[in-house]
Amino acid sequence: MEKFPVIDLSPYLDWQKSVDDNVNVNENGIRELCLEVSRTLKETGALLIRDPRCTVEDNDRFLDMMEKYFEQPLEFKSMQERPQLHYQVGVTPEGVEVPRSLVDEEMQKKLKAMPREVQPATPHGPDRKWRYMWRIGPRPSDTRFVELNAEPVVPLGFDQWTETMDSWGSKMIEATKVVAEMAAVGFGLPKDAFTSLMNLGPHLLAPTGSDLARYGEKGIVFAGYHYDLNFLTIHGRSRFPGLNIWLRNGEKVEVKVPVGCLLIQTGKQIEWLTAGECIAGMHEVVVTDRTLEAIRLASEQSRSLWRVSSTLFAHIASDAVLKPLGHFADSPLASMYPPMCAGEFVEKELSVINLKGNNGRPSAPS
Repeated sequence: MEKFPVIDLSPYLDWQKSVDDNVNVNENGIRELCLEVSRTLKETGALLIRDPRCTVEDNDRFLDMMEKYFEQPLEFKSMQERPQLHYQVGVTPEGVEVPRSLVDEEMQKKLKAMPREVQPATPHGPDRKWRYMWRIGPRPSDTRFVELNAEPVVPLGFDQWTETMDSWGSKMIEATKVVAEMAAVGFGLPKDAFTSLMNLGPHLLAPTGSDLARYGEKGIVFAGYHYDLNFLTIHGRSRFPGLNIWLRNGEKVEVKVPVGCLLIQTGKQIEWLTAGECIAGMHEVVVTDRTLEAIRLASEQSRSLWRVSSTLFAHIASDAVLKPLGHFADSPLASMYPPMCAGEFVEKELSVINLKGNNGRPSAPS
C-alpha cells in the first residue's frame, strides 16, 4: 500500500491539546489534514495512520497472547463460545461465519462482472478463521439490544488477558475516534458528528486466528470477500500477509502495513451516515505467495504459525439512529439509506452471515 500516504495523527492530537489549553494553532493546516482523511476514505475505503499512542510493543504484546490462545485445544476454546449472544462476545470457531459473497445475490452479480485479474478468491463454505470478540469501553445501562452489549468472556489461565485486551483495544478505539473527528471535519460536518454517535457503542476488539500449519496452502481462503458491518475497522500489523482490499475504482490491492502503522477501513455504518459518499470497503484474507514466504521464515525460527489479525470494530451505539447526516441528507442517494436503529441494522447483517439464527443460534450453513 505504498501508494497511500501515511497520515500522522500527531499534528491533530497536538491541535486538540492546544485548543484545550487555549493556544493559537495553524487551523488551516489541520483542516487540510482533515480533508486528506475524508478524501482518502471516500476514494479508497482505506487509510494508513500513525498514532504515537499505539506502539509496536503494544501490538506485539497483544499478538503474543492471542497466538497462545488460538494454539489451545478445541475443547478449551469451546468453553468461550456464546452462540446465544450472536458470537458478539467470546470465541467464534472456524466454519461458522459465512462470507457475504456466498449468500448475497447482488454481490455475486457484481463479482461476475469484475475483470478476472481483480476477482477475489472463491470461498467454498464458511470461513476457516477463528475470531475472539472482546468488548471495549462502557456500554449503555438500558438498551433494546442486550445481545450486542453483553458482558465479556475471560478464558481461564490467561492472567494478563483483561489488562492486555483493554489496553490495546482502548488505544485503537481512541485512534479511530480521532480519525472519525477528522473525517467529519473533512466532510463538512460538525467535529463530533460521528463520535457523538459512537458513544457507548458496542466496540469490539476482534482478533482472528487462522491456522497456517493446517491451512497453509496458496489460495486457501480464511475470510471470503465481504465488507464490515460496523462504522470503521482498525487493524494493527499482522505477522503474516494475506489481506487484500478493493478500492472504490475496482482496483485490488494486497495490503502492506508499514511497521508502526495502523490500517483503517470503512464499514457499512459510515456508508449509511454519508449516503454512500463513503462506501464500505471490500476485502478478503487468503494465503498468498507472501504468506507462504512468511510461513517459511516463521517455521525456520520456530515461531507460531497462527495468523492473528489485530482488529477492532468501532460501532455506532446500538440505540442510535443510522441515517444520512447533515448535508448528506440532501443527497440523491439518501433514500437508499432509510433511518434505522444501528442495533437493528447489525442484527440483520449478523443473520445474513450466519452469526444470528433462530433463538439466537446460528443455522447450519448450506
